[in-house]
Amino acid sequence: MMKPKRINQIFLLFAFIALVSCKNNEGSGLSKNVTGKAGELIVVITNESWEGAPGELIRKTLAQEHIALPQDEPLFDLVKVPPEGFKSIFKTTRNIIQTRISPNVDSIGVSFRDDVWARPQATVIIQAKNKEEFEKLFNENKERILSYFVNAERKRLTGNYNKFFERGIYNVLNENYGVTMKVAPGFQIAEQKEDFIWFRYETPEISQGIVLYTFPYVSDSAFTVGYQLKMRDSTLRVNVPGPTAGSYMATERRVEQIYNILEHNGNYASEMRGLWRVMNDFMGGPYVSLAELDAANQRIIVAFGYVYAPSKDKRNLLRQVEAMIYSLRLNNQAENDKINSQVKMGN
Repeated sequence: MMKPKRINQIFLLFAFIALVSCKNNEGSGLSKNVTGKAGELIVVITNESWEGAPGELIRKTLAQEHIALPQDEPLFDLVKVPPEGFKSIFKTTRNIIQTRISPNVDSIGVSFRDDVWARPQATVIIQAKNKEEFEKLFNENKERILSYFVNAERKRLTGNYNKFFERGIYNVLNENYGVTMKVAPGFQIAEQKEDFIWFRYETPEISQGIVLYTFPYVSDSAFTVGYQLKMRDSTLRVNVPGPTAGSYMATERRVEQIYNILEHNGNYASEMRGLWRVMNDFMGGPYVSLAELDAANQRIIVAFGYVYAPSKDKRNLLRQVEAMIYSLRLNNQAENDKINSQVKMGN
């Protein structure tokens, strides 16, 4: 057994190392957590540029209307800060765009930097010698800039859920459905069947929910909008009742669904966004769904996330649900990796 004196010496050694480490990190910002509200983005720009074409371009891109919400909400809440006012209070903000438009800039271009003054932070620096050059640079990179900040918001949420998640739901999904998902603490299972599970978080003011269900993969038609809507609405009608007799959840068909094919964890997948409603009642709101091919089991797994928050902004609430459903992982991913590799080699 180690003697007490030796224990004290080792403790002091680690304490000294920790103290030196903290001092060395002072001023680097890396020991600081990001500040600001979810969806907030600081734009460091002169008053002249903000009122001119550069500012208009930034607002048009980053404050454009968020898709598939029942009310107008911007993608990001922009906060304009002049360069001389960009002090420490703003430098720890989660999302930052720094603009430098001057004939004296050292080099022109767009750079993406993580964790400059805090973590997890996303910073874009755009340097141009004049407004025309700025406009050209921004237009060439605007899709990348947009996706960079959107992904940063999702990664922060995912990071939180990786640390703190509802283990009961995680275990049920793992043991009974062959998948895992990390959802925020407070979610509870509302209904559970062989190929269906519904869990939700309820308060007097908001409701967030995720419906996960599976169906056989018979052909590529399983990834058409029409087929997925048919499977979703038949599943919701039977399993997700509304608040009044004869009411049930369904897709709002009077607005167009926004649909994209993508890969998730290397698996063929699709994302759909739009609005949902309760038939024979007056409830509704936005949704986002992820349908993923489990080729090893010849099935489609769908995670349908929704928000109900009347008279409230829904963007951040929907992003929370989105981060949860994108944490979906197949237990047999190694088998799917082999199949996916063979398919790609065949193509």
